[in-house]
Amino acid sequence: MTALAAIRAAAGDRWSADPDVLAPHLVDWRGRVRGSAALIVWPGDTAQVAAIVRAAAAGRIPLVPQGGNTGLVGGGIADASGAAVIVSLERMRAIGPVDRAGQTLTVAAGAILADVQAAAHDAGCVFPLDLAAKGSATIGGLIATNAGGVQVLRHGTMRARVAGLEAVLADGSVLDQLTPLVKDTGGYDIKQLLIGSEGTLGIVTRATLRLAAAPRDTAIAWAGVDGPAAALALLARLRGALGDVVESFELIPLAGVDLVAARGLRPPLASRPPWQVLIELASVAPADLATALAGQLADAGVADAVIAQSAAQGAALWRVRETLPEAERLDGVAVKHDLAVPVAALPEFVAETTPAVEAAWPGARVLAFGHVGDGNLHYNVRAPAGTDSAEWVAAHGAAVTRSVNDRVVAAGGTIAAEHGIGSVKAAELARTGDPARLAAMRAIKAALDPFGIMNPGKVLA
Repeated sequence: MTALAAIRAAAGDRWSADPDVLAPHLVDWRGRVRGSAALIVWPGDTAQVAAIVRAAAAGRIPLVPQGGNTGLVGGGIADASGAAVIVSLERMRAIGPVDRAGQTLTVAAGAILADVQAAAHDAGCVFPLDLAAKGSATIGGLIATNAGGVQVLRHGTMRARVAGLEAVLADGSVLDQLTPLVKDTGGYDIKQLLIGSEGTLGIVTRATLRLAAAPRDTAIAWAGVDGPAAALALLARLRGALGDVVESFELIPLAGVDLVAARGLRPPLASRPPWQVLIELASVAPADLATALAGQLADAGVADAVIAQSAAQGAALWRVRETLPEAERLDGVAVKHDLAVPVAALPEFVAETTPAVEAAWPGARVLAFGHVGDGNLHYNVRAPAGTDSAEWVAAHGAAVTRSVNDRVVAAGGTIAAEHGIGSVKAAELARTGDPARLAAMRAIKAALDPFGIMNPGKVLA
């Protein structure tokens, strides 16, 4: 029996080599990374994933795990060789049980984020990780990339939300760290290696997630500010005056608001401040957060702001922010950067990097937005108006990225804040990464995946 035949046998009748079936699994969400694969398999449980991995290991067949395929760096796309097998986790969507006493929820890797949020809500809790792709992003993919989103400021990245993990390693053995132990000093925490490894060390199959208490009061506002420095000053004021209630604090430039308005969503503010922030406060204790927020905005001298008076109005404000990535994508191809710098360094980074980029590439238009409270910016460079954006990016994208990344590293930051490295950023990580860290990563990869079959070509170039 050939290696591919053994994998097909392990998958039962849940596999396909049909080009039409494979096609949507071979291109990323942005349509920029394309690959090829021998077949795709849909395991239904951990045992079947393990059988598939054992067959692949015996035949040295590369495996590419895939969830909702909402990644932005090609992490779930096979290379062009056509040798790989895609392991789709979309059948593994079980959610439960909930441990109300421990505030945890156990789910399978293919569970959709929105469904997990709904299950947490039904249990009287929340799963405090949120992002625009919540309707299709899967828990396994979010763990593999250590996803962040809009609530990292208060609740941390996916790494902070994983209490336990089950995964299939490269030899087909099953790592069982699913039990959510609060304390465990019994050796290396292997699950933490897998979180953020992008499927290069193993395939996540189940996870026990940390929930949080549901808030009893919330307040959502959209306010104008002069720039990133003013935004951080406002954030510091809110934290100092109101305590640990700042759930989200998003920074959006006027150009971003205009992009969304061009798609039919009315700008939240009648004036046109150069920078704007979306603020959400949440408290598990009864509180009048809207009144408190209004007072703080007034005391801070904010000239224009709107505070949501209903859940519908709050959702409408969030819709403007969540529509921005799609509005930008529809506007044309851009050079994308998902970076983070120390929070205190963010205003200076923007003030120095944006004019430098726009001067070096005349006509280029920087659009920087994101989770300013944790230092994470989606720092995108758009082509000059009126030009063919795809051609401009093809001609200048690599040089622009190199320039931006050099400035990120000089500021003590990272070139991959929450989207991961994938295949798109692997070369830049090799160029800019700390040599000692990269050497340790390669040693870990060699130890856990000696045949190099787990998502080859991702993370480590």
